[in-house]
Amino acid sequence: MLTRHYELAGKSGARYRYTSLEEERFLPPAGANFVIARLTKEGPSVLYAGETDNLASQSWRSTLEKARASHADAAILTRLNVARAVREAERVDIVEQHQPPMNQ
Repeated sequence: MLTRHYELAGKSGARYRYTSLEEERFLPPAGANFVIARLTKEGPSVLYAGETDNLASQSWRSTLEKARASHADAAILTRLNVARAVREAERVDIVEQHQPPMNQ
């Protein structure tokens, strides 16, 4: 599968580059932001935005399964980000811009 990159804008105007996650591949035990989105021709439609201090722990998986219950085509996109403060600020910026239904 070809890795795809997607740009997401935050409310601040900052742009964040996310990469599609191949769920079965090795995941680094690193901090990351993630979004669960439907991938459309217009770009990702964000259903949920989150962050984790260990991508390999797969703490995002239950949220992804919940999203897939109503959106079978939901995909997970990630962006490695080591510093917790940076991850949290980015998550808030994306939530404010996209108003993901699963973050409400």
